[in-house]
Amino acid sequence: MADNMQFLGKVVLITGASSGIGAATAKHFAKLGASLALNGRNKENLQKVSEECIQVYGKTEPLLLVAELTDENATKAIMEKTINHYGKLDVLVNNAGILETGSVENTDLAQYDRLMNTNVRSIYQLTTLALPHLIATKGNIVNVSSVNGIRAFPGVFAYCISKAAVDHMTRCAALDLAPKQVRVNCVNPGVTVTNLHKRGGMNQEQYEAFIKKSQETHALGRPGTPEEVAKTIAFLASENASFITGATVPVDGGRHAMCPR
Repeated sequence: MADNMQFLGKVVLITGASSGIGAATAKHFAKLGASLALNGRNKENLQKVSEECIQVYGKTEPLLLVAELTDENATKAIMEKTINHYGKLDVLVNNAGILETGSVENTDLAQYDRLMNTNVRSIYQLTTLALPHLIATKGNIVNVSSVNGIRAFPGVFAYCISKAAVDHMTRCAALDLAPKQVRVNCVNPGVTVTNLHKRGGMNQEQYEAFIKKSQETHALGRPGTPEEVAKTIAFLASENASFITGATVPVDGGRHAMCPR
């Protein structure tokens, strides 16, 4: 099979696919021939991503699943609808996540709960629901974490905790599922040019300054693009990564390796 159609006949479920890394990942998998189930909260954006998948690559229409992942029943419905529609699942990409700023001094329990529910608990639930289907196909999971899971940063207390939890969940699930030949990995993006930071509370001016500062905080001298993360996700989900499991792969321009000097 040509490498560029390596996901032909494979069903890939991507959460948070209506923008940013999730949208780029959907388009990249479409290009590689995958049958897509796309979840997001914004119906219009999700529809737009779906149209781009069809337009650019002329593939079959993705299954669109508008749902809030912190709603347990809605998350159950995502898995049920995917299996009802396609009959199987080969790859789960747990990409949905939120960012909020706040230090240990000013982060309340409500913020902790919001971040842990979206960034950790929803992955936990969707993973457990996907398992019978992934075991049947010897499929795999790719979680989207952050360099904040590998390194500590001030001012994003609950977010860092949530991403460290995703990294360890990835490793533990990988060991639990290795006997079943289901691989579990995650990517750890650095600053990536998406709407995440603005949705997390930055205004345009702050965001531009933040992106400029990224030239210094990333060894390669720039922030990343959603497409660069998407390509790494697809690699980890592919047969090219058949002997990789329990890995946290930084896609961060070297940021995880840097120290102040």
